[in-house]
Amino acid sequence: MAHGDITHIEIPVSDFAKSTAFYSDLFGWQIAEMEGFEGYPMFQAPNGVSGGALTERDEGFTQPRSMVEVDSIDEALAKATAQGGSVAVEKSAITPTSWWALLTDPDGNHIGLFEGEM
Repeated sequence: MAHGDITHIEIPVSDFAKSTAFYSDLFGWQIAEMEGFEGYPMFQAPNGVSGGALTERDEGFTQPRSMVEVDSIDEALAKATAQGGSVAVEKSAITPTSWWALLTDPDGNHIGLFEGEM
């Protein structure tokens, strides 16, 4: 994926089993946990390009959020904060070769950032 591509969507849910059944039936998504990502059931859309995960809903995460591929999370966060955004979640490792962070735009929307290779 290239810088700026939407790579992933996270959908906050309160009941993994119920939500898995709902989205599987509605969209035909095959939703399953992958080794190393327990508690984060993922799916790939039929186009084979995009996908996402069901994520535990909490007080600060009540609406779906997109994850955007960036060349550098550090640079993207610096640019976002210079333009009135803020950092909601600092850069964190996913695997030894991939990272994520979460920014808040000037309107309060959360946008996830992804850097690296899975």
